[in-house]
Amino acid sequence: MNQTTTPVSVSKLLQDLENHIQGFQYGNFPIELYEPISYIMSLGGKRIRPLLTLMAYSLYKEDYSSILTPASAVEVFHNFTLMHDDIMDDAPLRRGKATVHEKWNANTAILSGDVMLVKAYEMLVNVSPEKLPEALRLFNQTAAEVCEGQQHDMNFEKIETVLEEDYIDMIRQKTAVLLGFALQFGAILADAPREEAQKLYDFGVNIGIGFQLKDDLLDVYADQAKFGKQVGGDIIANKKTFLLIKAKELAQGELKNQLEDWLAKVDFDKQEKVKAVTSIYNQIGIKALTEAKMHDYFKKGFDQFNSLDVPIKSSFSALLELTEDLVHREK
Repeated sequence: MNQTTTPVSVSKLLQDLENHIQGFQYGNFPIELYEPISYIMSLGGKRIRPLLTLMAYSLYKEDYSSILTPASAVEVFHNFTLMHDDIMDDAPLRRGKATVHEKWNANTAILSGDVMLVKAYEMLVNVSPEKLPEALRLFNQTAAEVCEGQQHDMNFEKIETVLEEDYIDMIRQKTAVLLGFALQFGAILADAPREEAQKLYDFGVNIGIGFQLKDDLLDVYADQAKFGKQVGGDIIANKKTFLLIKAKELAQGELKNQLEDWLAKVDFDKQEKVKAVTSIYNQIGIKALTEAKMHDYFKKGFDQFNSLDVPIKSSFSALLELTEDLVHREK
């Protein structure tokens, strides 16, 4: 096939996607059930997952408007998980606004979230009949893995020692598989060869793991002015990130004693704890270890992406540029 004469515009894709999401009718009555859905879907966000579906589709075909509804299903599912995650985390804010359970109540948030999942399936039914069974199978597999990852993350809060490989697998499930599915889904809808769709899935998973490792790193080492949330929040909460897992594994002698002492403290000055634990990380070389692990996953992902053989080269360049921008973000 020849290269397209119409380069893909990421801003146009996003605009069409946002218009489609905001124009979708989730339901009207009872209003207490459906208003929270419209509310959380109106809070914005980067729309990265459905955008990846559209961009993966655009590697092989140009008529992306034909898949706006199934692509939007990925975003509805993602926001369903956020609504329920916020309840579990007792989070007061989502994208700077009150979370659904804070604005309404937990029972409403649970029930509205349930309906969001139903609506995601309703949107998926727009997939052509011959592709629908595979799309549903992969969506179900992904949805189950996201829930499994969330449960593993909650389990980690209750155990003393988490192994590096278990943590990587948890973030693969909780975060990365949905990125992989979003890309694979777009390729399947565009009739891409099966091996190409699999490469896109693997690319998304590896990049997704890298993104989460970068989030772990930024939580400790980001510029506060650019980060958008409190630097050191994970340290304050004793969250078992990659950095803490490696520090507990590698700290010896006095550094080990200091780390264990800070982890055991109930009453402490937050800034003092962040400064002290960050100093321990610096002395062990945790930042460099995390960066190396992160870049390993990014490299693995981009190697898979660069091995693709796609007909629409401008879309390939656009997706590559978008992903690289995400990789190099500072917040």
